[in-house]
Amino acid sequence: MGNFINDNFMLQNQVARTLYHDFAKHLPIIDYHCHISPKEIAENKKYNNITEVWLGGDHYKWRAIRANGVDEKYITGNADPKEKFMKWAETVPYLLGNPLYHWTHLELKRYFGIDDLLSPETAENIWNRCNELLSSDEFSVRGLISKSNVELICTTDDPVDTLEYHRAIKEDRNFSVRVLPTFRPDKALNINNEGFSDYISSLEKAANMKISSVSELKQALGNRISYFHENGCRISDHALEYAVYAEADEETVDKILKKALNGEKVTRQEAEQYRSHLLVFLGREYAKRGWTMQLHLNSIRNLNTRRFAALGPDTGYDAIGDAQQAKGLAALLNALEITGELPKTILYSLNPYDNEVLLTVMGSFQGSEVPGKMQLGSAWWFNDQKDGMVAQMKALANMGLLRRFVGMLTDSRSFLSYTRHEYFRRILCNLIGEWAEAGEVPMDMNLLGSMVQEICYYNAKNYFGF
Repeated sequence: MGNFINDNFMLQNQVARTLYHDFAKHLPIIDYHCHISPKEIAENKKYNNITEVWLGGDHYKWRAIRANGVDEKYITGNADPKEKFMKWAETVPYLLGNPLYHWTHLELKRYFGIDDLLSPETAENIWNRCNELLSSDEFSVRGLISKSNVELICTTDDPVDTLEYHRAIKEDRNFSVRVLPTFRPDKALNINNEGFSDYISSLEKAANMKISSVSELKQALGNRISYFHENGCRISDHALEYAVYAEADEETVDKILKKALNGEKVTRQEAEQYRSHLLVFLGREYAKRGWTMQLHLNSIRNLNTRRFAALGPDTGYDAIGDAQQAKGLAALLNALEITGELPKTILYSLNPYDNEVLLTVMGSFQGSEVPGKMQLGSAWWFNDQKDGMVAQMKALANMGLLRRFVGMLTDSRSFLSYTRHEYFRRILCNLIGEWAEAGEVPMDMNLLGSMVQEICYYNAKNYFGF
């Protein structure tokens, strides 16, 4: 029996194989959205064991282990790292059909040269082999990044962040990979969240100014945008459960802000007015600087309140939302477009039923500033598996320009996740190969190969202006 992860893994026809091996395989990676730690890159962290680097913050894996009936102490608790690894090894054989099965074995193969299938029977050997390699300098954080052929990384950062680690990385002449911040002001916009007033106090310190009005808040955010820009940032990011636009003048929004700062409860309508006003302000600031605005829509977070109280956010208790997006999103984009201040924008929805909705909305706001100004983001989170990726790309091909697509991102907290780019590239090549074999696109390898290379690398390189 041949190795599961072989040269032609997921490449089901000859065209796909040629496209992948001759055009896609060796291209560098631009990871324009992820959640990895700039501190760990700056300090070139070395991991003590495979559990730490592989399972430490991966809530995809945590959800799978929970579904297998494993006690939480072996997931996020105080169990020994080896015990946690063994529980993951027990779970993996039950993941057939799940992308985690593919990712697990891609990561074992690409980073550690291991072809064995992970199971309770092979776990001890794999544990020892991985840990032995992790003790070497080649398997430090920077070693893993270099091994993955990464050219540029965009982390996700709060406006109050000092960006000290980004600066340290930039000044280090021994590391050539660019690591840039992304501006994510969610805490400034989520006015009804617990701790909002405390966050505004943190923003005051970061911006070195008092914030007692919406005018001062916008000034503070503008200062931080400028600071991020000086440190290489060219992308913003917003997590929105639903897109909404509720118009309100500055006087009204000022009263809403003061109400929240005084500890009073803000109504849903007031929160929407406040957020809409700030999103328009921020969008204009992004457009001024040539930034790209990312909107991540339709996720509902922290559903299990008991577990949220114990573990906090980003621990695997989130889900796909089903909020309607079209009218609110269109109104928000139009509020920016009407004054000619709509920035480059990437739209993502966690609900795959929104693909066509987003495509038809964004198709109404394309512009000549750059090809593919309005982008349908790659299949995100629960959708970054074969069916989800194919559905996203087919929708984009049907209603937009697939060849202008800026391609894949990791959206990951793990330095072993760069195989997701390989996974995406194989799926892309296989899809185009299927079309070619069926006679739905020309059997022109130069044409198809150029398309693959643009989607995998060149579109992102040209679009963002890093």
